[in-house]
Amino acid sequence: MFKTRPLLSALVNYRQLLETNGLKLLCTMSEEARDQETAKLLKRPNEVNEDSAESATKRIKAEGEHNEDDKRFPKKKVVLLLAYSGKGYYGMQRNPGNSQFRTIEDDLVTALVKSGCIPGNHGDDMRKMSFQRCARTDKGVSAAGQVVSLKLRLIEDIIEKINENLPPQIRVLGLKRVTQGFNSKNNCDARTYAYMLPTVAFSPKDYDTENIAAFRLAAETLQKVNQLFALYKGTHNFHNFTSQKAPSDPSARRYITEMSCGEPFVRNSYEFAVITVRGQSFMLHQIRKMIGLVIAVIRGFAKEEVMERSWGQEKVDVPKAPGLGLVLERVHFDRYNKRFGGDGLHERLEWDREEEAIKAFKEAHIYPTIVKTECEEGSMVSWMATLPSHDFEATVTGTQDNKDQKQENADEGNGSD
Repeated sequence: MFKTRPLLSALVNYRQLLETNGLKLLCTMSEEARDQETAKLLKRPNEVNEDSAESATKRIKAEGEHNEDDKRFPKKKVVLLLAYSGKGYYGMQRNPGNSQFRTIEDDLVTALVKSGCIPGNHGDDMRKMSFQRCARTDKGVSAAGQVVSLKLRLIEDIIEKINENLPPQIRVLGLKRVTQGFNSKNNCDARTYAYMLPTVAFSPKDYDTENIAAFRLAAETLQKVNQLFALYKGTHNFHNFTSQKAPSDPSARRYITEMSCGEPFVRNSYEFAVITVRGQSFMLHQIRKMIGLVIAVIRGFAKEEVMERSWGQEKVDVPKAPGLGLVLERVHFDRYNKRFGGDGLHERLEWDREEEAIKAFKEAHIYPTIVKTECEEGSMVSWMATLPSHDFEATVTGTQDNKDQKQENADEGNGSD
């Protein structure tokens, strides 16, 4: 008890000192300043309380509205079938914090919020709706059969309401319920891409490319093209067909089940053809490089043996065809369909009923854009002029490799998956 008296005495003296100094400080203030300060002190708690009450009211009201919507339309796991023309967009995947680079997902999420399919806060964090895409198409790449999985409120006339808030070059063409654990990327067995190009790409190296409209692909040349594309079938090491992949990287091994070029057709006086390739998955720029190397062989800039050598351990200089013309045609869910498609609860993820709508969208938005852009800008002919600069005989040197790597990193072209 006696030990605490000095401590109490010190505290009393300190309090008296503070009161004295505080009084002196107040005396130095003008009466008007004191009044203003007093008013602030008295007003601030009230303002804080009012702001807090208003914020709380808004929050409770919003939560109430969300809860009401969730009760009327519980969120369910679904897949959406998307078709879009990629021109003017910086790819499919959303880039948070880069609003100046508009993507397909930016417009899709905005439409989902506006239509009432998801709460507004889900647009800021796509994980809240378990969003996943099948393929991460890059800048300028279009899609006729992209599939995304997510949780939505199943509102009435849902497809129509979403499309009302989308631009014409993006459309939701179908919707199906799926299992709760479904993930469109992980459950996808294979992806099919198409590549539309002018057939002058397969012309001899001495052909006058100023006369594109006059060129017609010979039947024997088309046959040779398909013989070369057939070499890609099976499992190969595609480390030379992308960037930042070492020959020893297991992920560079990819399985291709189909690759061929269809019969040519004429659009706007130019002859075009469509190349189709199906595989389990594709790396960045892989499809464009697969096509670019075949074009180099057909035109006489490289020997056929370079294709076999490109799957080996050495670094080979593989040209990359232009991005214009690459389209994600469809994605495949064979294993999911086999397991759940016949259980009586879930639909098979096939889109036969939507086939006409898919075809109509391609004819209205995808093919005309490719043809018009190619005719006006000539991206394929411009790229063909760079083929002589590639050295297909020798292994790429370190200097050339670094140069190509910088170009790959700077390129904002159309990768695949």
